[in-house]
Amino acid sequence: STLDRSSAASDVYKRQPLLRSDGGDGFPGYDIARAQSVISTDGIDPTIQAVMTPEDNRSSCTNHGAAADNQEKEAHPHFINVTQKEFWAVFSGILFAWLIAMFDSTLMASIHPAITSHFNAANSAAWLSTVFLLTSTAFQPVFGRISDVFGRRPVYLFAVAVFFITTAWCATAQSITSFIAARAFCGLGAGGVVSAGMIISSDLIRIEYRGMYQSYINLCNGIGSSLGVACGGYIADTLGWRAAFGIQLPFIFVYLIISYFVVPTSLGPELARNEGWTLVQAVKTLDIKGSFLLITGVTSLLLTLNLGGSVLPWSHPVIIVSLLVFCVCLIPFLKIEARAKRPVMPLPLLSTFPQANLILSNFFGTMVINTILFNMPLFFQAVKLESLTSSGLRILASSLAIMASSVFTGFFITWSGRLKPMLIIGFVFFIIGCAVTSSMNRDTPGWLAILFLLPSGFGQGFAMPATLVSTLAVSPQAEQAVTTTTLSLFRNLGSVFGVSVSSWTLQNALIYYLTQSVTGNDRQDVIKRVRQSITEIRLLDPIHQSEGTLKPLHFASCTAYTSCSSAAGLTSSDIL
Repeated sequence: STLDRSSAASDVYKRQPLLRSDGGDGFPGYDIARAQSVISTDGIDPTIQAVMTPEDNRSSCTNHGAAADNQEKEAHPHFINVTQKEFWAVFSGILFAWLIAMFDSTLMASIHPAITSHFNAANSAAWLSTVFLLTSTAFQPVFGRISDVFGRRPVYLFAVAVFFITTAWCATAQSITSFIAARAFCGLGAGGVVSAGMIISSDLIRIEYRGMYQSYINLCNGIGSSLGVACGGYIADTLGWRAAFGIQLPFIFVYLIISYFVVPTSLGPELARNEGWTLVQAVKTLDIKGSFLLITGVTSLLLTLNLGGSVLPWSHPVIIVSLLVFCVCLIPFLKIEARAKRPVMPLPLLSTFPQANLILSNFFGTMVINTILFNMPLFFQAVKLESLTSSGLRILASSLAIMASSVFTGFFITWSGRLKPMLIIGFVFFIIGCAVTSSMNRDTPGWLAILFLLPSGFGQGFAMPATLVSTLAVSPQAEQAVTTTTLSLFRNLGSVFGVSVSSWTLQNALIYYLTQSVTGNDRQDVIKRVRQSITEIRLLDPIHQSEGTLKPLHFASCTAYTSCSSAAGLTSSDIL
């Protein structure tokens, strides 16, 4: 009966992954549920084959008649329950929001000196980026579960509204404390815009074509990030740092109004409406305890990694307390998630093949690329004694490689229907990138240094989009939201781990090599000056500069790059 078919379809929606293992029908590998095609694969290496005709698909629908037929005729094979016009009305807005959010997230890299100077608070510089990172990362899994209960549209509109209000707050802040608070809430809004946009994209795009449309997101990601770094300083110099935030407001406001009218009202499970829950009943279904422990634990961990060893010593009370809070939250969180009906972070995602392998590969992959991108400017400025502008232009090559390869990867996945080749190629490039950057020295020509940066960029561009599509493909449709946000969480954690671990490795290696190389009665003063500021190297006498500091800095940099090789190896082992 129609009712039975509807119930069966609902059960498939809740339990079966889009790529589902062979159920004894002789079909080798996986297939796509709830779509007009099936992916036959070995592991996560699909080849798309059409096995359902449009007539077969119509027979399983509960709505018949002229209206339903007309709507289906207008529907595009790439999209789920929307026409091409409706899709692009929503997706173009998502792309624009991504561009603005990425612009805002990288803005601090170029304008934070102007802000701290304005408020006479240079000692607070680290907090400007740290609080944004904390909230944008920690709350992402919570957005996913809330959108499952209340729907994608209200959560998305809330995130855009928060992003608009807090950006205005940043532009008008009258004290450094107020500005830091504004950046914290701005991270909440930007994180919600990014994660909810990804979730909505998964709701609207069939998995066979997800890679192609992910390319557009990757492109906007790269453009927005590049504009934030490149244009932020120019805007601050010409119009003032407040204008860097104020210039975003008209665009965000217009997009908020457009989103109100174009984002579909029925996306995702919408459990509260479909189950007839009241607001109180809906809130009770949320994993509130797990969400609190997750947010608290992740925030404490990020605080420890972001500030420990760089802004504050590892023995500082703030670092010790933060680490203890993370450890205290971890065990209760795991117990609660194991029992929760709708956990904010399902533990099977981190313990079941292939989801766990893919998520962990993202974690280690972002560790690798951020280790290289964070330490390369130091290498160019401290070892090769290049200017800030020159080192920035060299790093730009890696950014362009990431952008170009990620766009290519998305279209290749859709064209070929294959995921595993890009995964393998990407992580091979990661290993090559670690090897060649570790071999760089002061005599490496500038053009060769740029070429040495390209493999790690290609690694990220090839591997990261492929892991995203693979993770979504092997997860149930009803779990797409929490899968997306969990993947994003571990990707962000990998970025922070990469910076923190490599910085810790570099500083300790630098102390060792400087102690071995620097001589003279003023050796302690020289070591202290070099560790505090790389600009001091230019002021040293030729002997101390060449033999005493440049060689130790080179060895310390190589040690940091070598440390990320293990992460690249773990990344490859997770995939292979």
